Amino acid sequence: MAAIWAGIDAGKTPHHCVAIDESGRRLLSRRVANDETEVLELLADVLALGDEVARGMDLADGGAALAIAILLNHDQPVHYISGQAIHRASESYRGEGKTDAKDAAVIADQVRVRRDLHPIRVGDETVIDLKILTGRRMDLVADRTRTVNRLRAQLTGIFPGLERALDLTNTGPLTLLTGYQKPAAIRRLGAKRLKTWLRNRKVRSADQLAEAAVEAAERQHTSPPGEKLTAQLVHTLAREAMALNQQVAELDKAIEARFRDHHTFEVITSMPGLGIILGAEFLAATGGDMSVFGTPDRLAGFGGVAPVPRDSGKISGNIHRPQRYNRRLQRVFYTSALFSIRKCEESRLFYDRKRAEGKRHTQAVLALVRRRVNVLWAL
Repeated sequence: MAAIWAGIDAGKTPHHCVAIDESGRRLLSRRVANDETEVLELLADVLALGDEVARGMDLADGGAALAIAILLNHDQPVHYISGQAIHRASESYRGEGKTDAKDAAVIADQVRVRRDLHPIRVGDETVIDLKILTGRRMDLVADRTRTVNRLRAQLTGIFPGLERALDLTNTGPLTLLTGYQKPAAIRRLGAKRLKTWLRNRKVRSADQLAEAAVEAAERQHTSPPGEKLTAQLVHTLAREAMALNQQVAELDKAIEARFRDHHTFEVITSMPGLGIILGAEFLAATGGDMSVFGTPDRLAGFGGVAPVPRDSGKISGNIHRPQRYNRRLQRVFYTSALFSIRKCEESRLFYDRKRAEGKRHTQAVLALVRRRVNVLWAL
């Protein structure tokens, strides 16, 4: 029997598998449910077609997690090929139609002809947990941002002076808005009693916060239409934002506890600017195994901080920002570099030198990021 190449177009509910031989002829085309029994039956049928089977899949987690686990548990290697790569490759195949069967056939054929695809590996349990936790944190932070933005919009409609005076990313102002939202109510209460009310709820800088709120209330004596209902919405949104703050704080503790269990914790956090959260996100984005990349240049390219050439004809030396990279890892690299400029003297000197050379702020930070990738790789 000859070698076989199988492509799996993974989905949340069904998967479609196509197996081809060395000539590209389809030997099997089947839709299976995302169910262990059916995936095992498919595995046996594909193995019956040839001695050696190479597989490709367009997902590395999510709906494909069960199928990947089954394949890897049976010592069946799986290569990952991105959905964008499949879309571009499908343009070179006959026909304009798009079906799961065609996508699976394209995946199988790409695995047959390409030699640069990365195998999907069994991840470290700690890294997998960090990926789940940091992903959840990103969702909560996004929810909190949306909630605060809605809160600002509602408060501006009835009390713009207070909205300008408060920093709604802090717990103290949110606590204030759970009790008082209208200027008339704050004026009646007065600064002294408002300070006591805030102190009883353990609000930091209660005196300054109360004085700012009363000052804003003294400057507005008009009640806009819909003030009563809008004040109720402000109260609700402030409570939601506080609840999200609490969830993020609890999740940060869980991330730190799990991150400390990883053997690279001391190495990663020794880099200025890479603290608990950014360090955990670095592990989640890269998997923690640097051998997958091979060189620091590839790591930088994966993180989108290495320029790529765009030469043609007589035009050479034309470089531009890459289009295909891991956005999450780029954010980790860039944000940690910004922190290091403020905290690390060496980073600050490097940044200042690049600025003196005429580079813009973003260019200087990216140059620092690229240097820091080399240092992190060496560590």
